[in-house]
Amino acid sequence: MTTKTPEKNTLPFPTFDMVKEWKRWSRFMNIMSEMESDPKVGHTPRQAVWKKNKSTLWYYPAVEKKYDVPLFFVYSLFNKPFILDLNPGSSIIEGLTKLGYDVYLLDWGTPGYEDKGISLDDYILDYLQKGVRRALRHSGAEEISVIGYCLGGTIASIYAAIAEEPIKNLIVATVPIDFSVQSAPDKWVEGMRKGDYNIDRLVEVYGNMPPAFVNAMFRSISAPVYFTPYVQLLTKAHDERFVERWRRLDKWTKEHVPFTGEAFKQLANDLGRDNKLVKGELTIRGKKVDLANIKADLLVVTSKYDHLIPEEQSLPMMELVSSENKTYKLVEAGHVSLALSGKFPVLLDEWLTERSNLVAKTK
Repeated sequence: MTTKTPEKNTLPFPTFDMVKEWKRWSRFMNIMSEMESDPKVGHTPRQAVWKKNKSTLWYYPAVEKKYDVPLFFVYSLFNKPFILDLNPGSSIIEGLTKLGYDVYLLDWGTPGYEDKGISLDDYILDYLQKGVRRALRHSGAEEISVIGYCLGGTIASIYAAIAEEPIKNLIVATVPIDFSVQSAPDKWVEGMRKGDYNIDRLVEVYGNMPPAFVNAMFRSISAPVYFTPYVQLLTKAHDERFVERWRRLDKWTKEHVPFTGEAFKQLANDLGRDNKLVKGELTIRGKKVDLANIKADLLVVTSKYDHLIPEEQSLPMMELVSSENKTYKLVEAGHVSLALSGKFPVLLDEWLTERSNLVAKTK
């Protein structure tokens, strides 16, 4: 009788790295306990060229100027705009300055209770329009390219429809235009449209829409993936480069700003409930906002995996404007990752190159 020798276990068991695990867990706990100082954001060299109330117009000079037409960024009123210059090496603004563009960014600032009466009309005519005029004067350019991201794209589109300034190119990315399409919970949308949920009463109590409310609103939409970033952090907390990038994004996601009460009422009622922009019923200080007035070259960018602004919410822009030169791009990204991948500046450059006038070379 022969005895069968047991086979050796050939399954690969990972070795336990005590140093790595200690570093991973201790770094994770330090971050979650808020024991580390705030990460640095906004790395690209800049200078303030105009201020109004809490707002600042920032100028980011091209590393080596290649184009005559400067870029003017308009960001959302919900968040701070430093996501456009978040990580060195993949920053939108840094990438564009390296590609030869002068860049301007209108930072709306952080409104206080005393600013509760600032309306969309005020933001568009007293801040954005005047900011564009200041950028044109500062740059000496004859034309300008306006780039709106998220709600900044909505604001930029409204402005472009009534602008007197020479807008050569209009670019809107992940932009809400048709508010009949919503990513918010159905009950919220139904209640607001039926008048069961009264935004005006809420604003009367608080003056401005508090950041905590704004944060809760976005969390409700992204609830299924709310914990995903923390799982990623725990998994890679030993990787210094990953942690630094994670902390910058985490800082941005938590730093919502108050939304002025009057502007929020207009956003919720005129746009969200009544969809006046698409219907051609919106007015800004008596001026009718007709998107058909837009004749600038147009680029509309949407993200395939955007759970906040669905593609269907942006697409009507292509039909509503009168621009002869219109381009639509659907990219493999999410609402936030579009700004972080480092690919967005390349996409913009490919489209802008022939529409930005090369700087005349002097002998």
